[in-house]
Amino acid sequence: MVFIQLCVAFLFLVFPVCKSQASDKYIAAVYEHALVFPDVTEKPITPAEALRMMNINLDILEKAVKEAAKKGARIIVTPEDGLHGWHFNRETIVPYTEDVPDPQVNWIPCKYPQRFGPAPVQERLSCMAKDSTIYVVANIVDRKTCNSSDPLCPSDGRYYYNTNVVFDSEGKLVARYHKYNLFTGEEHLNPPKEPEQITFDTPFGKFGIFTCWDIMFYDPAVILVNTLKVDTILFPTAWFNFLPHLSAVKIQSAWAMGMGVNFLSSNIHNTSIGMTGSGIYAPDKPREYYYNMETDEGKLLVSELDVHPKPSALYSVVDWNLYANSIKNFSPATNVTRVVIYFDEYMFTELTEAEGNISICHGDLCCHLTYRMAEKRKDEVYALGIFNGLHVVEGQFYLQVLKDGRLISQSSVSSKPLLTATLYGRCFLGLSLQHELIRLIAAGV
Repeated sequence: MVFIQLCVAFLFLVFPVCKSQASDKYIAAVYEHALVFPDVTEKPITPAEALRMMNINLDILEKAVKEAAKKGARIIVTPEDGLHGWHFNRETIVPYTEDVPDPQVNWIPCKYPQRFGPAPVQERLSCMAKDSTIYVVANIVDRKTCNSSDPLCPSDGRYYYNTNVVFDSEGKLVARYHKYNLFTGEEHLNPPKEPEQITFDTPFGKFGIFTCWDIMFYDPAVILVNTLKVDTILFPTAWFNFLPHLSAVKIQSAWAMGMGVNFLSSNIHNTSIGMTGSGIYAPDKPREYYYNMETDEGKLLVSELDVHPKPSALYSVVDWNLYANSIKNFSPATNVTRVVIYFDEYMFTELTEAEGNISICHGDLCCHLTYRMAEKRKDEVYALGIFNGLHVVEGQFYLQVLKDGRLISQSSVSSKPLLTATLYGRCFLGLSLQHELIRLIAAGV
């Protein structure tokens, strides 16, 4: 009886101490990776050659993982295609693939690497996580065999999935996500039969995960937040960040604010193709982001986040129709410059005065700006730009039409030659250096 009383007293003494150590914040990291690409080939290389190539990128990522852990990060996100690139067909992708099992199998590849067949990449990622005691998020290609009983089985008998994997701080595989909304250039890969809504719990919050182009679709992106109530989204991506859109950092920051979640985005860094823009975003503001077109070096970002973020107090819905109808003395600009950006023709007009009202039209779409400049250097040019039309470059997309939050139709369309899933009708406020309108370095709304 005395022993029981002592144990109860001990529990009452210890519990407040444990509770006081629980934190409502954690440190996260993302790595913008200057990917080392394999040589483009029309014939498959050997698995050993593919692994040697991927190990070059794994060595780089491992240094980032170790550095992030030293800075106190609990989780690190690395980019889509960050180990192998994307210049493949159905044959040449084969040596870069591994079989990724369902995480329910309770597997630590670092301890049992051969349990599901050869998996050297998963073994290395698992050991990185285990050795540095940090969650590691990476992107690989999952290989699954199929047969003629499956009506969707490809003719070569395999599915190849663009796949995110998550290993916890013990090296265990805790999440696997197959990208559903494939982008142009991913014709050698397969989408899963249905969108996957993947979440996992950690001591520092509930996480959801999807990949790159998925962010533009309701399923799985919005469902993870609205229905499954995740705190943080993990977002490996390989996102082109062409000027003047700077779409990577703008979309990521806006998504975090609009959805009221933390957003960890890791992008490839390749300035030759206009690819850069990673960040750690909270609903109230970006905590850390990186956009650099001047150097070819990657970048590790580390920042503190709330475990359970709160929506931004600054976010509000604007009635743009009401604003448009309030504009008086509307007269479009006459000094207009035409610029082709990523195959589309934009219209720009320069802001020549220190303050004023200016409008620009493209077809039946007009954009109006009321502005005042705090200061303006002699080597700066500000411009208001507009594009109205269909962007018809990318390939096949999946469309979902919702009314009052309910899915009422779903279809697939191709942008070639006439249709597209992406409608652009946008206004841009930009800053150009050295009077080159094409080199806008700051994009607005």
